[in-house]
Amino acid sequence: MSDAVSNPELLRSLGKLTRGLSALFWGLPAWLIVSAETARADVLNPTGIIPAIIVNLLLLYGLRQISHFQKTERPWRNALDRAKIFGLINLGLCPFLYWQNKMPQQTFFVVAIFALVLSALLFLFNLNIVLRQLGAMLPDETLRQETRLFTALNRWLLIAWLVCVLATTFVPPLFGLSSRINPSLLLWLQHISTTVLLSLGLSPLAITMALVWKAKEVIFDSVFGARQ
Repeated sequence: MSDAVSNPELLRSLGKLTRGLSALFWGLPAWLIVSAETARADVLNPTGIIPAIIVNLLLLYGLRQISHFQKTERPWRNALDRAKIFGLINLGLCPFLYWQNKMPQQTFFVVAIFALVLSALLFLFNLNIVLRQLGAMLPDETLRQETRLFTALNRWLLIAWLVCVLATTFVPPLFGLSSRINPSLLLWLQHISTTVLLSLGLSPLAITMALVWKAKEVIFDSVFGARQ
């Protein structure tokens, strides 16, 4: 990437790439925290849906910034476009987090929340594909191997999380397990399932943030190291 020093256009695209990666790095945890607080309508109650909209716009801003890099690479562009689509869906559905808390009896709002969860899952899934494509284009073999390994791991963890959510949501009422199992045992199983879901859900997010930060460090080292 030493050519970036003598290529102003490439240097500008790398600058936008780093800004986009920074927006994604800070936007991902903010997205999780703000979404949870908006659904509870507790701390963020006075601000309504505004914080949820802002963090979703931050993620879309990050994707828009990194899209200026390598515009002719079709796999890279396709992965970005898919992530943008789910980012827009998240933006459109995020107000239902607040509305469903205010009117929990509305079935339509509950369905919208399930759609938001699925869209958020697919957004993170496709963001990992974006990072894999980015790692393949950056001149760092270690990063290339790490992104290939950990993005594959993340995608399997997200699939496992979705399977566990569906199992814990639909299997007990379908087979009437709530009435057949001892209440104390049922409570213990609920605690276990919550722990498993948190681990499966937070691990891909943490790994994705680490990969985003690593990619940004590689860009800084490549560009500014070449100037020394």
